[in-house]
Amino acid sequence: MEFENNMYFWQKLDTLILSTEINVTQPKDSVHPKYANLVYPVDYGCLSDTLATNGDKVDVFIGTMKPQRANAVVVACDILKKDIEVKLLLGCTEQEELEILHFINQTDFQKGIILHRGNNIPSWAVDDN
Repeated sequence: MEFENNMYFWQKLDTLILSTEINVTQPKDSVHPKYANLVYPVDYGCLSDTLATNGDKVDVFIGTMKPQRANAVVVACDILKKDIEVKLLLGCTEQEELEILHFINQTDFQKGIILHRGNNIPSWAVDDN
């Protein structure tokens, strides 16, 4: 089965982002509160009034491009926490995405991938049949 990266998913993310406040909890170049070797490559925070599967708010990496729409998501697996998290990338340049990937993947305990924004209309949404 081919990966379907459809525009409707990204439109829903845009709506979620526009309907809530973005809170920066870790400014760019700040040190992770638990791991001194991890330095945030861009601003990091969460979307208020949201709920992620881990019970916390939806996490966001905030880049320098405007407007700050979701241009990608990171899916990360953390074996210490025994969870999988999805983190939104808002307004990130290609260089910032590479830095975020390095940040996510620099330990042996967590690994992640980036899924980029798609603009395709899924085949099931083309007509009413």
